Amino acid sequence: MNEIRRIERVAYVTGALLFLSGVVHTIVLIASGDSWTGPLSMRKAVTFGLSFGLTLITVAWATSYVTVRPRVRNVLLGVFTGASVVETALVSMQAWRGVPSHFNFETGFDNAVSTTLAAGGGFIILTAVSFTAAAMRGDGETTPSMRLAVRFGLIALLVALGAGAAMIASGVVEARSGNPQAAYTTAGALKPLHAVAMHAILIVPGLAWLLRFADWTERRRVRLVWVAIGAYAVLTAVVGVESVTGVSPLAASPIEMVTAGVALVVLGLSGAAAFREAVRARSRTL
Repeated sequence: MNEIRRIERVAYVTGALLFLSGVVHTIVLIASGDSWTGPLSMRKAVTFGLSFGLTLITVAWATSYVTVRPRVRNVLLGVFTGASVVETALVSMQAWRGVPSHFNFETGFDNAVSTTLAAGGGFIILTAVSFTAAAMRGDGETTPSMRLAVRFGLIALLVALGAGAAMIASGVVEARSGNPQAAYTTAGALKPLHAVAMHAILIVPGLAWLLRFADWTERRRVRLVWVAIGAYAVLTAVVGVESVTGVSPLAASPIEMVTAGVALVVLGLSGAAAFREAVRARSRTL
């Protein structure tokens, strides 16, 4: 097990606090009976708290398997942590103020908030690119199955962040053109792709971590990780096509639904197999 560095502890604690923020805002949203949709909904504080909290914890853990010089790692993870806090705090603040957090240029203050959110997203992308480049460049002190899983997870994270950047860019263009409502509609189309790709860095490396406890050869572990990667890639591709064409995953064609369903089943079976073998190996040692 990798040694937990100080910067990782900070990221874990911060991620937990951000996640807690999302939980608290969920309670507030339910208790208030407020709408779950729209740019003024408290839902944004919920989703940003939960998503950034979980993603920060996951990135800190997954990148612990990437070989990076300590000082560089401190800077990268520190920037990612700081940007996550700023993004969540500003979105939550705007939700409490009852104004949109993104594409809002009504006042100088709101314009500064929207600009800061966009800049924060840029810093997050830069850190993710740096971690991905490091993961692709070196083998690191880990197993081939985990190395493969982390590389895929980071690539998928870049896809998610790219979708997020595209949402911001298209929304800003619409808002600056005097169509604020169109900004939210246009940007929202890529949310499913953003969400699905974002959590690959948790699911696939999590599978590889489970396989470390299985009484399997490393070659067999790598094969199962490849199966999971193939399934997740197919799922992401289907959701991506739906997002680009403006089709809701709940209103997709039968072919798209079946393809996505099969990919989900394969992912589930892969996870179940890894968990079963890990439990079996554990029981043999007792």
